[in-house]
Amino acid sequence: MIKLRLKRYGKKRETSYRIVAMNSSSRRDGRPLEELGFYNPRSNETRLDVPAIVKRLQQGAQPTDTVRDILRKANVFEQLGAGANLESSNSAAS
Repeated sequence: MIKLRLKRYGKKRETSYRIVAMNSSSRRDGRPLEELGFYNPRSNETRLDVPAIVKRLQQGAQPTDTVRDILRKANVFEQLGAGANLESSNSAAS
């Protein structure tokens, strides 16, 4: 299964994350299938490749909880045709 998740990089205590599409059985910092964005929790900076993320979600990729929150704040699910169904079904499962 393909997951949209965070890949850690940066110096100690100055971490940043890349939002990537990876196989769910791959290790956290392994080679991603595709890099879809950037997230820096210290400055709250986010850069997203929205068309690529929407394409991956339509193909059935599942975002992790943290990535889902980042995408929700960026209104990515509104651009997805069935975004409300995906968001509500994942929230109900939690």
